[in-house]
Amino acid sequence: MNNQDLSIINLLLHASFVVQLVVALLIGISIASWAAIIRKYFALKRMRSLNDDFEREFWSGTSLNELFSSAAQNAKFAGPMERIFASGMREYQKLRERHISDASTLLDGARRAMRASFQREMDVAESNLSFLATVGSVSPYVGLFGTVWGIMHAFTGLAALAQVTLATVAPGIAEALVATAIGLFSAIPAVVSYNRFAREIDKIAIALETFTEEFSNILQRNLSTHVASQGSATGR
Repeated sequence: MNNQDLSIINLLLHASFVVQLVVALLIGISIASWAAIIRKYFALKRMRSLNDDFEREFWSGTSLNELFSSAAQNAKFAGPMERIFASGMREYQKLRERHISDASTLLDGARRAMRASFQREMDVAESNLSFLATVGSVSPYVGLFGTVWGIMHAFTGLAALAQVTLATVAPGIAEALVATAIGLFSAIPAVVSYNRFAREIDKIAIALETFTEEFSNILQRNLSTHVASQGSATGR
């Protein structure tokens, strides 16, 4: 190979089969990771937007029954916060329909339902993160394997030459190093995206946990008011 032919395409075309296989694998992994990154970016953006919209509506003074009715009708397009609210209200109303009047039982049932819903939402939010973490940690080593194999192949070919110069060594070494470069190209976006998404998911989790506690406090106040009103009615 001439010096002027040391482009990445020509290097890959003249590389050994193993190096070409490693590079093809890394390119496939890179495409899959970018697809996962794009999907996760828009999914988290939509999740934040839906949570913000519902939180504004929740604190706007709308009654809990109206919010629950709206959440039930909009279940397919609801955000995580709205689904957690609906789970708590649904369990709360089911227990009330069974004529359970104990405040702690009602509140514990609603909290358990919201915790289960919260865990499901977190499982959805964290999907594909493990894939990005795997790509970020494994891709450099896969590229390094291709490089080591390519260098071994290059030196094996050079052993048959009577005279070895830099011009004869450089193409073989360069085509082997392409595998490491592509491995890093696959790993770096995956690592950066993983760290960013992990921070975003932590923020979403904190917001959902805060809402769960605030909604539990509202239910507790409503139950206390209801019990107090019943007590005063009995006293009369």
